[in-house]
Amino acid sequence: MPAAESGAPAAGVLHVVATPIGNLGDLSPRAQQVLRTVAAICAEDTRHTRQLLSQFGIVTPLLALHEHNEEAIAQRLVARLQAGESLALVSDAGTPLVSDPGFRLVRAAREAGIRVSPVPGPSALVAALSVAGLPSDRFAFEGFLPAKAAARRERLAALAAEPRTLIFYESAHRIDAMLADAVAAFGGARRAVLARELTKLFETVLDGPLSALHARVLADADQRRGEFVVIVEGAGEEGDARLVEGRRVYALLGAHLPPSAAAKLAAEITGAPRKLLYGS
Repeated sequence: MPAAESGAPAAGVLHVVATPIGNLGDLSPRAQQVLRTVAAICAEDTRHTRQLLSQFGIVTPLLALHEHNEEAIAQRLVARLQAGESLALVSDAGTPLVSDPGFRLVRAAREAGIRVSPVPGPSALVAALSVAGLPSDRFAFEGFLPAKAAARRERLAALAAEPRTLIFYESAHRIDAMLADAVAAFGGARRAVLARELTKLFETVLDGPLSALHARVLADADQRRGEFVVIVEGAGEEGDARLVEGRRVYALLGAHLPPSAAAKLAAEITGAPRKLLYGS
C-alpha cells in the first residue's frame, strides 16, 4: 500500500547543494530557494555556512556534518528524511562530496530509498579545467595528494604514465613541495596550469612547463597564498614509453637515493636516457 494511503508521511528529499567557491554571486536562485525551505541544512562547518546564509537572509537551522561525525549521524538524518522532512547538504565551498564530506549520508539515503536531488553549481575542478587550455575530453581528478612527502611522491610516480589530464587540489603550505615533486615525477617540461583563488579578488591562472610554474611560485610569495587547483597535461597516448617509465622509476628511487644515483639506476632499469631523467 502506498505511504500516503497507509497514513505514513511521504519521505522528504535530500538536496545536495553546491555553494560558492568565492564569489557570492554564484549561489543560484534555485539553491537559495532550497536552502530557505528545507527543514535543516547539513553543513561541513556551521560557522562558515552561517556567514554565507546571512548574506542572503536565510535562517534555516544548521546541523554539523563532517568527516568526524558523518558515519555516526547518517542514520539519524535518514530517519528524519523518512519521517517527511527535506534536508540540504552543503560543504564549505563548491559541490559536496568532491574532496568534501557527504558520501556516507548520500549512500545511506539512497539505500533507504530516499530521493537525492542535486542542485548544481560551483566546482573548483570544473572551473579550473574550463580555463586551463589543456585537453578536457578525458581527465582524472586526484583531489588532495598525501600530506607526507614519501606517500605523495609515490602517488605522483604512479601517475607518470597516465594519458589523461590530471587535476589536483593543493593547500598553500604544501604547494611548493607538491610542484617540486611533480617536476620530479613528470619532468619539468610537462605542461601544467596553476589556478589560484578562483572567482575571488586575487584570482590567477598561470600556465607553462611545470618547472617554470614551480620557479614562479618560489619567486613570488603571493603565488603561495590561497587555495589551488593544479592541472597537469597527461603523458599522451603516443609519448615515449621508456621515458615515462624512466621518470616514474626515477621519482621512486629519488625518495631513497641521491638524484644522480637515482637517475643512473632508473636509466639502467628502463632504458630511458639518463640526461633526461637527472634534473628533469
